[in-house]
Amino acid sequence: MTALPNPLPALVEARGSLTPDETLRYSRHLIIPGFGLEAQLRLKNARVLVVGAGGLGSPALLYLAAAGVGTLGIVDDDDVELSNLQRQVIHGMPDLGRSKAASARDSILALNPLVEVVLHEERLERSNALSLLSGYDLVVDGTDNFATRYLVNDAAAILGLPYVWGSILRFDGQVSVFWQDHGPTYRDLYPEAPPPGSVPSCAEGGVLGVLCAQIGSVMVNEAVKLITGTGTTLLGRLLVFDALEMSWRELRVQPDPSAQRITELVDYEAFCGLTPAGSEDDAVPTVTVDELAALLADRSAGTADFELVDVRSPEEHAIVHIDGARLVPKDTILDGEVAVDPSRPVYVHCKSGVRSADVVRFLRARGHDDVYSVEGGIAAWVERIEPAKPRY
Repeated sequence: MTALPNPLPALVEARGSLTPDETLRYSRHLIIPGFGLEAQLRLKNARVLVVGAGGLGSPALLYLAAAGVGTLGIVDDDDVELSNLQRQVIHGMPDLGRSKAASARDSILALNPLVEVVLHEERLERSNALSLLSGYDLVVDGTDNFATRYLVNDAAAILGLPYVWGSILRFDGQVSVFWQDHGPTYRDLYPEAPPPGSVPSCAEGGVLGVLCAQIGSVMVNEAVKLITGTGTTLLGRLLVFDALEMSWRELRVQPDPSAQRITELVDYEAFCGLTPAGSEDDAVPTVTVDELAALLADRSAGTADFELVDVRSPEEHAIVHIDGARLVPKDTILDGEVAVDPSRPVYVHCKSGVRSADVVRFLRARGHDDVYSVEGGIAAWVERIEPAKPRY
């Protein structure tokens, strides 16, 4: 089947030549009708920045490297943890505790030593986004939070770069291409960020490991098409994948004619409703896990009366829980399905303290003044109080 024409010009010029080793390495590309030597030279001269060396960044980086992209930049300031290995296939057991960017670089070079890898072992922020993205031909975004996605989108738009975006959660994935002046941007798909806490992160909601490969490979497919000018890209289209049904849906995305052109970076924490910690508006009364342990001992001795509520999911509760806590998933409280007794003190915990803080705000806004969030959640509890219990 002949590839469909791409209304977009190739991003990168086909300069130079291939060595005999490169010709052999990329021979399966070179014999594809309509791709061939010219497209491979465009890949060789391409500079691609991948933001995040995690679930989506892992397959994206490996397949970009295997395809022969000449320069790969990696932005990541995180370290490899054991829970990453279920989906972040660019890392292995020997990489635990190492920089994800450095670990990814070693895996890339083991696969294809012809690739130049540039490490940016720093957090992508408003202050450095434009300088980090400058000099690259396109951006592949594997991040997992809305503030960073808007930041990457806006920085790419200001610099005139195409932005390949993917998102995963549980069994579902989404992927598209955004490019100001050529089609829609991420802001046309999501003009406003969802309310804080309304969309769980992968750490809170989970993700099927193989979903990262399914969405990540589509992202690389789009990057290759943009670089080489082959095929029809996803610009103006959103693919939605359901891994349980094994189905793809396509939605059209068009630029909002009333939207203002993106010309500057903004405060993305504020835009996404993430009030800086410690501000009066965000104040949530808390207790430490050490204080909670003492309270539970007093309750067992009959000298204290309170309720400990676990607002995680039943699946999380089955992994590990605090003895004496009542499981009441967050949404059942926020939706009004389950009431919390306002006549006695209530201590609320989740995995890390994010969801419990949301529940405490909700209850206090409805007049329940004697309610507290457990700092660090059950992760802190296991670390300090019951280290023999499982971590996740």
